[in-house]
Formats: sequence, structure tokens, C-alpha cells
Amino acid sequence: MTRLDSDAAVAQEGAADCDGPRLLTLEAREVPLGGVRGMHVSRALPQRDLPMVGAWCFLDRFGPQRTTMRVDPHPHIGLQTVTWPISGEVRHRDSVGSDVIVRRGVLNLMTAGAGISHSEYSVGDADVDLDALQLWVALPEATRFGEASFERHADLPVLDLPAASGSAQATVVLGTLGEASSPATAHTPIVGAELELTPDADVLVPLETGWEHALLLIDGDATVNGAPGAATDDTAALDANSLLYLGTHRDAITLRSTTGARVFLLGGEPFPDEIVMWWNFVGRSHDEIVAARQDWENAAARFGQVVDHGPERIPAPPLPGVRLTRRRRRL
Repeated sequence: MTRLDSDAAVAQEGAADCDGPRLLTLEAREVPLGGVRGMHVSRALPQRDLPMVGAWCFLDRFGPQRTTMRVDPHPHIGLQTVTWPISGEVRHRDSVGSDVIVRRGVLNLMTAGAGISHSEYSVGDADVDLDALQLWVALPEATRFGEASFERHADLPVLDLPAASGSAQATVVLGTLGEASSPATAHTPIVGAELELTPDADVLVPLETGWEHALLLIDGDATVNGAPGAATDDTAALDANSLLYLGTHRDAITLRSTTGARVFLLGGEPFPDEIVMWWNFVGRSHDEIVAARQDWENAAARFGQVVDHGPERIPAPPLPGVRLTRRRRRL
């Protein structure tokens, strides 16, 4: 997915380390996507005070809405895109030769490395019902200049979560949760998992103590108790329009639901670098972003040619009138 908001997001002073458990509700913002296409997304990451959760640096939900998606070829560097459909189908094509239909239950993972381009169209010419999560993972220094690639995984591991009542299963989309690990390629210690709770569920979700985590409610209702058995001051209800940040130093949380729920868990080892993120690029400096933008505008070979596309492409937005600086957490 391309960002049509350029969002320079000049970083502020006052960086903070991940220093302990939190239960902090961070409101998502609505962002118009694609101008005349009329699509909107709910953007939960990055937050002004929290640019990343582990290596996760971007989280959009596009839907539920009825629309026609037409995202022409556009570039990425320094990241992986994780597309997790909730409903509907989207055709993905990219410059490494992929041409697939993205649908529910299948992970589509695109690794940009030094450069890739892709397009996303809904299937057919009429408006369709679409709903999906689009996430980005920042690549670490060791692999961010590597070759581009695309993976598709339909057989993802499912973990039964310990339950005091009801039941819940976790589909491990990326990384590791408990004893289950996704077959998808991960470049940092990370977890992305969809949790599905039955009505009246009271379940325990294992966490890595040294990692930071956050939760996004997809549908239904859910309440989290950050410390199993703790007092109610470590309890919060999930909101479909917000990201609940859990901080670090938790080995588990309890999730409860009255009507049933789907929740997306994301987390990982705190990322070692501060990043510069602008448009569809994740880098480490202003100059690196400027060079990538210039390469895209000049049709440089690093971005390739999207399969079955001609000259159509999304032009890069203008750079802001200030130098881009690294995004620093203030939580």
C-alpha cells in the first residue's frame, strides 16, 4: 500500500527507552488514501510519541468499506509489507514477478530491501467489500540493502491459548508466539498474530518479557488485564479505533470477551535503530530518502518494472522544506 500523505513527521527531542509495562490507549487517525478513489484508512502506527512497536513501524486498516481499489505501481525501500486480509480480495503485482490474489487466511509478505515496486487492485471493475490490515516491518541494518522478494504463506501455525473459560486460538502470521513460529521470513525477533476469542472467553496470552507489545481490536469486544490476577488498575478495554500499547516486561496478559472477538497482537524486541520514514521509504537519513525519491522519479533499475503494467505509476510527493530527522519515541 502506498502512502499518499507525505507526512514529514519531523522528530522531536526527548527520546525514551522502552522501560516497563504500560496500558496506554493511542487513538488511530483517519487518513484519506488515493484522493479521488475515495478510500480512507485508519492509521494506528506510527504515533507521534510511539513511532514503532518492536520492528513494526506502520499499521493501517483499510476497511471495512465498499470501494474500488486502484493503487498504481509505487516504490518501497528498507521494509517488509505484511498484508493480512479480513474480507475481500486484492490483486497484488510486483517487480519481482509476483501476480497473486490476496485473500483471507493467507499471509502476503513483500520484502523491499534496496528497492521494489508493486500495485494493488481490487478484483473486478465494480465496488467491492474490502477490509484488511497493512503493516510494515523495518528491516535491520544487516538486511535493509538486500534483494527484494515476495512470499505467500497459506499454512500458518495455530496455537490454542490457555483458557479459564471459553477458548481462543492464535494464528501466528509472522515471528513467534509461545511455541508456534510462522514459516515467513523475519529479520528481527518479532510477533504478529491474530487472536480469535469465543464468547465468554477468559484466556492467557504468552508474551516475551523483553519485548514490547500492542493490541488492535478487529471486531467484537475484549478487555485486557496486563498482569494476570492483578488489581483492576492494570485493566483496559480495547477500542476498534485505537491501539493499546502494553510496554515491556510482561510475560503474559489475560484477554476476556463477552461476545467474542478478533484481536491482532504485534510486538517484538525493541528496534535498535531510530528510523527516518517518509512516504513509502524507511531509511536512516534524510539524504538516503532524497536519493530513493530521485531514483523513483528517474525510473531507476533498483525499483524494477511491475508485471503487466505499462508507464502508469504514482509519482513521489514533494519533499518538505526541512531536513527529515529520525523518529524518536517519547513514551
